[in-house]
Amino acid sequence: MAAAVTRLWRRSSSLAQRRSLHITPRVQKAKTGAEQIWLTRQHKDPYVKAAHVQNYRCRSAFKLIEINKEHKILQPGNRVVDCGAAPGAWSQVLVDKVNALGQDPAVSVGFVLGVDLLHITPLEGATFLCKCDLTEPTTHRKIIDLLPSGQADVILSDMAPNASGIKELDHQRLVSMCLSLLDVSDTVLRPGGNFLCKIWDGGKSNLIRDKLQQRFQYVRIVKPKASRTESAEIYLLAKSHKKEKASN
Repeated sequence: MAAAVTRLWRRSSSLAQRRSLHITPRVQKAKTGAEQIWLTRQHKDPYVKAAHVQNYRCRSAFKLIEINKEHKILQPGNRVVDCGAAPGAWSQVLVDKVNALGQDPAVSVGFVLGVDLLHITPLEGATFLCKCDLTEPTTHRKIIDLLPSGQADVILSDMAPNASGIKELDHQRLVSMCLSLLDVSDTVLRPGGNFLCKIWDGGKSNLIRDKLQQRFQYVRIVKPKASRTESAEIYLLAKSHKKEKASN
């Protein structure tokens, strides 16, 4: 399963980086009807425009901003692992929310660690592990070695496989990726920590929810307004990790 997830993640990450660019129909012509529709949607999307104005690397930054505003999952001083971090928009938000640059001397300084199979352009206040596979135990060890005290307060993921157009197959692929993230949380997430992952709604969503409920005190589904209405994506938010850190 790990090899399959790796291939899927690599393809989806590459697509995400290409689509993170602020492209309009004026600067690039679509080759197909589907591409033209996508480019037109991007041009009209207020979150794409806002990301450009506020210098976020892609519109997904506003999903995390909205979720955190409502659910308070991030605090100054938090140690955060951003899984599938490319191109780095969530890490941009995290650097600010956890005070990773120490710009507010009145609160604790946090730590942001982004992990992805792809290269990520450096970001002040964040540490990136590139060309690293989250399904591999060696990557878990690297994360532990880099995290202060070897533990994280929050694990986040906006990863998703490249859509095949077959709803149930895509859903199953993303479920597999979420299960790999739970392995990461068992290894590095401190007791009381928080977890957030994207999933496409479907028949096996309850499998992930049940596993989260075994590990966390509080679990719920959230869908931020920045998530497109027609998209099947939802986010599973789990707060207050129950288990002790796994022995190494």
